[in-house]
Amino acid sequence: MMKFLFLILFLGPLTISSRSQSINQLVEAVKAKLDKVQSYQARAKIKTNVSFLKVPIANVTVYFKGPNQIKILSDKGVSFIPKGAMSINTGSLLEGSGYTVIDGGKERMDGRDLQIARILPNDENSDVVLSTLYIDPVNLLVRKARTTTRENGTYELELSYGRYSNYGLPDKLIFSFNVKDYKLPKGITFDFDDGNSPKPTAKNTPQKGKAEIIFSSYQINQELPPGIF
Repeated sequence: MMKFLFLILFLGPLTISSRSQSINQLVEAVKAKLDKVQSYQARAKIKTNVSFLKVPIANVTVYFKGPNQIKILSDKGVSFIPKGAMSINTGSLLEGSGYTVIDGGKERMDGRDLQIARILPNDENSDVVLSTLYIDPVNLLVRKARTTTRENGTYELELSYGRYSNYGLPDKLIFSFNVKDYKLPKGITFDFDDGNSPKPTAKNTPQKGKAEIIFSSYQINQELPPGIF
């Protein structure tokens, strides 16, 4: 009995430590993969779904420069997604080393066993409060991410991969956000809904908006146009 108790007391902390080390190693491996991309210029289409607006499908160019600069410009010179969408680059959630990783267990999604990693910034003044990453440990890809911020509410990313998976870059991305955080670009107006769209079932029920981004091509680690940032 005493031997059994000793094994529990001795091996218990080792198991917790091992799990903690494992999730940290997984996150670092994902980060290393994303860090291979120092810059890119991508062509994409954005379909924005906001209940009270009729937003046209936009042809856009997405510019990224490491570690965390990103700009989305439509062919008409404006972008139609809220500020939080600037974090469509999942690498920005793992910038530097100023965060703590917590093992959130596992979840099965679309036939895959995903590892959940909760990312807590060490800086108490950080705009990001918590990020939860759903990681495919076999391919080292973030399949889903949910981020809670102080300024821009909570938003969620769902990512699908194909031709550029070796760089951790998605072919398709769905960005979900609270409508109350949606802000139109200055001086831009769209047609409002005609009133026939379904209304929320409860007055205080938060309405969700979505921006679906489908990437057609990437130019990776090439020189970007001057003055883009």
